[in-house]
Amino acid sequence: MTGNIDTREQHPKNAPARTRFFTPAVITLIATSFMLGISEFIMVGILPQIAHGLHVSEVTVGNLVSLFAVAYAPATPIGSALSARFPRFTTHMILIAVFLAGNILCLIAPNYPILLIARIMIALVSGTTVAVSMTYAPDVASASNRTRFIAWVFSGFSIASVVGVPIGTWIAETFGWRAAFALIVALTIILMLAMLAVLPRNSHPMAIGFLPQFRLFADRRIRLGVFAVLFGAAASYVFYTYLTPILRDEIGVPQRFVSIGLMMFGAACLCSNLYSGRLANRGTGVAPLARIRPIYLIHALLLCLLAFAGLLPFAGALLLIMLGLFMYLQNSSSQVLYMDVAAQAHPGSMNLAASLNSMSFNIGIALGSAVGGIVNDHLGLTWLGPFGAVFALLAALTVSGLHPTEAELGK
Repeated sequence: MTGNIDTREQHPKNAPARTRFFTPAVITLIATSFMLGISEFIMVGILPQIAHGLHVSEVTVGNLVSLFAVAYAPATPIGSALSARFPRFTTHMILIAVFLAGNILCLIAPNYPILLIARIMIALVSGTTVAVSMTYAPDVASASNRTRFIAWVFSGFSIASVVGVPIGTWIAETFGWRAAFALIVALTIILMLAMLAVLPRNSHPMAIGFLPQFRLFADRRIRLGVFAVLFGAAASYVFYTYLTPILRDEIGVPQRFVSIGLMMFGAACLCSNLYSGRLANRGTGVAPLARIRPIYLIHALLLCLLAFAGLLPFAGALLLIMLGLFMYLQNSSSQVLYMDVAAQAHPGSMNLAASLNSMSFNIGIALGSAVGGIVNDHLGLTWLGPFGAVFALLAALTVSGLHPTEAELGK
């Protein structure tokens, strides 16, 4: 079922087999996001070690985060639209194989340019891999578990923040930054074996052409959803890209305890992702995302308060955890918008719709981390939060343009 993510039960005779949610297939798809998350976010935890090892500045290494997102964003919709025309499982395995090759290149990179090439290589396949994972929804989960499946696939990234990134940071501090990539390589090989063993092989490639799928962007609701996620992600990544220096230099966390701080922040992000699934159950279509507006406004206020984190370190640490709780609350609601609008008005673009959350979020990452780099260079870490608040306010303004119908509100 490569091309469509349908909210209906497509295989009723298999329904009894899917009454249990955490099946081996679902766990494997969550693990896929987990590996993508480790690879994407690991730079935040080992940024100082890479800078020291390759003899470049921390800001230069921080630019890898924005450059990763710059490659990720356009590659995701293009790759997802192309993937709709090919067998799903084979495409999925090829994408993971490229991901593995990119991380091997990170492991052996002798200098910054080679590391940059490796990171871009990983970025080019990561978003499409997430989109293809979403297309398994009708085959591995019941219709009633749709938002739960979405939330858990996205939560793989947060689990990476909770467990993978802190462990990778500890490994980098203890054995060197290359050892962190060696761990990613080993775990990816195990993941590929699991995919071969448990993922469904059924596939129904779409007959629609490549370019017609992009008519999806003509829909105003889709555009507003994309910009809301873009601004929401940028709000967080203005400061998240420099989370390690903030913990170390603003909050005053000793270097040996930074990995613990990252783990606590990651735990907050995991809660954020899982709770986003509950928020997404508040209606259908554009309704769940429209209801996120107050959350964006509170997020903006918290980001402004981050400017004072250094004055009261304990309060600053609690504030960072609260920001982690807000980081992914939009994820499932925006995915529901994309999928429902596409199912209703653009059924031939379902694969592309599945990719829009990853695409828009990573454009936001690129924008936020780039702004964060400029702010850090010219004004310092203290001002990262207020600049992030501007993006949160833009997200709130954007979702104000969504007008759910009574049916979408559940009335």
